[in-house]
Amino acid sequence: MADALSAIPPAVLRNLSDKLYEKRKNAALEVEGIVKQLAAAGDHDKITAVINLLTNEFTYSPQANHRKGGLIGLAAATVGLTSEAAQHLEQIVPPVLNSFSDQDSRVRYYACEALYNIAKVVRGDFIVFFNQIFDALCKLSADSDPNVQSAAHLLDRLVKDIVTESNEFSIEEFIPLLRERMNVLNPYVRQFLVGWITVLDSVPDIDMLGFLPDFLDGLFNMLSDSSHEIRQQADSALSEFLQEIKNSPSVDYGRMAEILVQRAASPDEFTRLTAITWINEFVKLGGDQLVPYYADILGAILPCISDKEEKIRVVARETNEELRAIQADPAEGFDVGAILSIARRQLSSEWEATRIEALHWISTLLNRHRAEVLLFLNDIFDTLLKALSDPSDEVVLLVLEVHACIAKDLPNFRQLVVFLVHNFRIDTTLLEKRGALIVRRLCVLLDAERVYRELSTILEGECDLDFATIMVQALNLILLTSSELSELRGLLKHSLAYQHASSIIQSMVEEDINVKFLVQLDKLVHLLETPIFAYLRLQLLEPGRYMWLLKALYGLLMLLPQVEQSKWTSGNSYSQVHRMISGSPVSEDGDMDEDLRSVQNGINFASRLQQFEQMQQQHRMHSKSQTQSRYNSTSSSKEVQRPEEPRRPSPVPDMSGSSSRSSRRGPGQLQI
Repeated sequence: MADALSAIPPAVLRNLSDKLYEKRKNAALEVEGIVKQLAAAGDHDKITAVINLLTNEFTYSPQANHRKGGLIGLAAATVGLTSEAAQHLEQIVPPVLNSFSDQDSRVRYYACEALYNIAKVVRGDFIVFFNQIFDALCKLSADSDPNVQSAAHLLDRLVKDIVTESNEFSIEEFIPLLRERMNVLNPYVRQFLVGWITVLDSVPDIDMLGFLPDFLDGLFNMLSDSSHEIRQQADSALSEFLQEIKNSPSVDYGRMAEILVQRAASPDEFTRLTAITWINEFVKLGGDQLVPYYADILGAILPCISDKEEKIRVVARETNEELRAIQADPAEGFDVGAILSIARRQLSSEWEATRIEALHWISTLLNRHRAEVLLFLNDIFDTLLKALSDPSDEVVLLVLEVHACIAKDLPNFRQLVVFLVHNFRIDTTLLEKRGALIVRRLCVLLDAERVYRELSTILEGECDLDFATIMVQALNLILLTSSELSELRGLLKHSLAYQHASSIIQSMVEEDINVKFLVQLDKLVHLLETPIFAYLRLQLLEPGRYMWLLKALYGLLMLLPQVEQSKWTSGNSYSQVHRMISGSPVSEDGDMDEDLRSVQNGINFASRLQQFEQMQQQHRMHSKSQTQSRYNSTSSSKEVQRPEEPRRPSPVPDMSGSSSRSSRRGPGQLQI
């Protein structure tokens, strides 16, 4: 201290702490001259003493004017040292940096001014203090005093110039500092950070692209800033980096893909568009590097396919097609289970387009990696079944295609039909609204005979007889009227089981001929009058050849009240028909040798008739049980009620897809 006091006159020290700027400035010029003389004499001990005096007695003083004088004095000392200033920077810079956080805005201002003058002298030598300087400038960029902000901007530009020309700058040490500040919300700080990213990226010797994953999320975060200028600066920086990625042979796509996936779900439209655009480029450029991230990428793409913004939808669809076109293999890290999980989750999307694309992905995986998909079948099967209730017909048809693809294997086929019947049983809405569509489409995709045989096997063991009745009636209507089942009807034509039909009608003598029964017969009569049964009506022109057909129709006639016989007999009385049947030794439609009568075309009709009669008996017992239950319930009621009106029979569910005579659909009927 004594050496410093002997070197600097007391008057200079007094003026250095004066409240007037001009006096402090003149005193600083005196200090500059003194230090210059000491440097020329090589007396660095005295120079150190002067710097310590300026630091301890002035910059750390409780008096604001002293602190101002100390800062201008340190800058003057540095100017006086010129080329020899570097060896004293460890003393000079820390007190100046400390003053950046001074409570007095004027002190902060002079600190910026002092460091600016110091930096001009030492240039690259002060790079060792870069992180501390950057941290200080980051805070000052958001200073409450506009004068301090202005001074900080000037200093910032000088520091950038020095860094870009320096060989000592360490990007590795700087990146953690940048990453820590990238998610700040202050607009001034954001502008400061984007400015530094842009400047450093322009330096050929600094590889900012290699560190892009460290601050990419922060840049995307700025795309939704309330300031148009900041959004524009962030977008410009991102566009530049994307161009560099296209031109770079080595890019870390994986880490950035994780960030982009998150940003693709941003509530901000511009952020979503930018993120999906990047993902699109990554899918085109990334290749094998992105295989482990395909599921995450797909999870980002599928919702964007239904985005409210058309630009996003267009890019998302293109990206989806690009991704699906890539032939990735599980051996290369392609996670089939993860992709299926994403597709299954998106089947619950509120948007139809997304659900459709999710199904396309499941279908694609089944075609390419069937064995792997079937390993995860239990994870997706229930969701696929629920999708059959989707309000969109296109979704339902795609779901059926997926189910049909799965059901190529016999165990999976049976599982599908069992689950389908189960869902029809517990979800009457599905049965009414989608039953016809589902059954008809499955018959096209999986072979109608195979589907009907499996359904028949399952319904044979159905405990819920009411449900079984509805299903059988509905399946019959589909079989008899749907264009999709014309081939199966053709097979049935060749069996010519008219004798069996007649036997079944004869067995109905045990039935309770109630309104419900007559409604079903009426529907059958209407069906026989449709164009699809024209061949049968033409066969009636040859009564001698199709006598069992005639007898079967007469049997129906006998069950129906108040129907003109001439409508059915074409002029032949029943006695005439009876004589034709009993008098002919052989007929083409079933009257054959007794040994062969029970088995025709490989079908044991006698056994089937017995099975039919047993099933009818079960239904009769079930009906009686229901009637008795209703009676007991009514009898046990404490209140006197009016006699219950007869229950109206439920119409046959119309699952055929054909139009009926009446356009009105009664309760319980199925929609087509």
